[in-house]
Amino acid sequence: MSAIEKGEVPQEVLERVKKLREEIEYHNYRYYVLDSPVISDAEYDNLMRELKDLEARYPQLITPDSPTQRVGFKPIEGFKEVPHKEPMLSLDDAVEEKEVIEFDRRIKRFLNIALDTPIEYTVEPKIDGLAVELVYEEGVLTVASTRGDGYVGEEVTNNIKTIKTIPLRLRRFSEDAPEVPSRLDIRGEVYLNVEEFKRINEERVQRREIPFANPRNAAAGSLRQLDPQVTAQRKLDIFCYGVGYVEGYSFKTQWEILQTLPKWGLKVNPLVRLVPNIEEAIKYHREIEKIRERLPYEIDGMVIKVNDLSLWEKLGLKARSPRYALAYKFQPTQATTQLIDVVFQVGRTGAVTPVAILKPVKIGGVTVERATLHNEDFIKNLDIKIGDIVLVQRAGDVIPEIVMPIIERRIGGEKSIEFPSHCPICGTKLIKKTGEAVWRCPNRGCYAQGVRKIIHFASRNAMNIEGLGTKVAQELVDKGLVQTPADLYYLKIEDFMKLSGFAYKKAKNLFQAIQSSKRTPLWRFIYALGIRHVGEVMAQVLAKRFKSLDKLMQATQVDLMSIPGVGPEAAKSIVEFFKDKENQNIIRRILDSGLTFQEEEVSVEEVPPVFSGQTFVFTGALKNFTREEAKELVTKLGGKVSDSVSKSTDFVVVGEEPGSKYQKAISLGVKILNEEDFLRLLKEKGVSTTIFRGNLKDSTPIKGGLF
Repeated sequence: MSAIEKGEVPQEVLERVKKLREEIEYHNYRYYVLDSPVISDAEYDNLMRELKDLEARYPQLITPDSPTQRVGFKPIEGFKEVPHKEPMLSLDDAVEEKEVIEFDRRIKRFLNIALDTPIEYTVEPKIDGLAVELVYEEGVLTVASTRGDGYVGEEVTNNIKTIKTIPLRLRRFSEDAPEVPSRLDIRGEVYLNVEEFKRINEERVQRREIPFANPRNAAAGSLRQLDPQVTAQRKLDIFCYGVGYVEGYSFKTQWEILQTLPKWGLKVNPLVRLVPNIEEAIKYHREIEKIRERLPYEIDGMVIKVNDLSLWEKLGLKARSPRYALAYKFQPTQATTQLIDVVFQVGRTGAVTPVAILKPVKIGGVTVERATLHNEDFIKNLDIKIGDIVLVQRAGDVIPEIVMPIIERRIGGEKSIEFPSHCPICGTKLIKKTGEAVWRCPNRGCYAQGVRKIIHFASRNAMNIEGLGTKVAQELVDKGLVQTPADLYYLKIEDFMKLSGFAYKKAKNLFQAIQSSKRTPLWRFIYALGIRHVGEVMAQVLAKRFKSLDKLMQATQVDLMSIPGVGPEAAKSIVEFFKDKENQNIIRRILDSGLTFQEEEVSVEEVPPVFSGQTFVFTGALKNFTREEAKELVTKLGGKVSDSVSKSTDFVVVGEEPGSKYQKAISLGVKILNEEDFLRLLKEKGVSTTIFRGNLKDSTPIKGGLF
């Protein structure tokens, strides 16, 4: 008989379980009480998984006070305690597809049904925020509380009332809405959108305060303020996802809950979906993971729930979580690792950026070894040192960045980061203008600046010269073939054959790519010039306003500042750039090489009236075109655009921060499209012309089609 069968537990297992519980309780305290975690979510999940596995192997170790047997942490002092009539349990999580499939099979085994019997699920975004409960009595919001330990939360009623998306009284907003129950406990997630999170953290850094690690902690810190006026200054929002205790109404499915709440004025995430089986749930998870970085708020996974509430009762609860739901996590975007060294990189405008050299760490399935430290002030304000354990985050193609050092994990011997006084490339003394945070190399002949300017000029969103990447640009400069972007247009095929790995065919392809770039929309050329403060959107605005390069070059600072979105810094930078003799010479040489500007319109006249008889409503801010441009496009395609939603509306296109039209669309069952869905619909209808970002004359194609 084995030691496990005898009930014996090896000493090393006992010690490990004890240590894991102590670590998890400490991190619970940091997370729930201080709102200041010192490890990433993935690391916390790994600790909890290890403890669960050990307790599963040795059930005799399970005790009532184990972190696996409870939810979260007790409320902090300073807030009134509020018991939940129905517990707010946390969810088991999964990170692998096989775990989700096993979740489905486990449910079927528990219900004693065949494994090939499909079960209907709802799939809902897992918002990275703070779980709350809103108690409505006779339709009036009476009490609001945090989740707390799952059974008793902290009262935050006055703070919750500062969130404008939370109704103080529930009403029937559609004819088919049921009467509001006499008692309704709403479950939701309070969150901060990405832009507001950035704003708050920028203010904290300026005040030399430690920034919030992520929007979730910022939301928690904002809601759990003793002064509601502080909460009111932060633009908190909420998505409601379920109900707890209810008197006066009986829901039959989770999907009914999600469809009914908006009819009473409660905000529900538009990405919720009802699926017929677990395979479709997994498929939807993949689809949302692809677009998560484009959402205005952060999600860290999708919650999969059995739709039939009668099955919830049969499946019941475990000590810490329900059996009918699972949090299917995405790849983590944050992790902790060690800062090994710092090097300094010189950009195309001369800006010197500190780059962190990290102990390799996997984030989102990618190994990260370098991350930006922004500037000297950022390093000083956060007191970042070489040798620190740091929190690093990465999202998609965005350069990884250090969020904050974990000061509590310092062991001594960490070294301060010394910012250079001279350019690390050319040795020129660095300068920093009053009011700026960035040190710059003023030497326009600096090798690094020259290479970076060529790379930027040829990049996809600028002149889009295929085949001219970092290595090629560097070698062109090294061999003396190119000093400025203008030189590119005077190279011959044999010049490219001097580069490493270039035979005739490859050299000819690059030569032709450069020649092809001579026909380009004006905005691309403006952006390619690399003017400080002029990004893609600004370049589009300037091209649309002035319509010619000559007029832009002659514009005064007053002319420029009359354009919405162009501030004094950008206006001054543009004027100074075009007054500079060297810049004028570069532009003249490029124009002399045969550069011409083309205006690529979206031509819909040749497209059949594919939206004939269909009515569209637009709500919220659109990224890829203005509201007027979108309406014009639909009209040209034979459709009708309305300012109000009714049962006769065919589509409601939802942008960022949609208004009441979105809620009404849900309540009426009108089909809702996000912006990418709208682009895909155009493609499906045979509109094969390019849809452009920013305005209808931009020649950067959008990759349409979310699903």
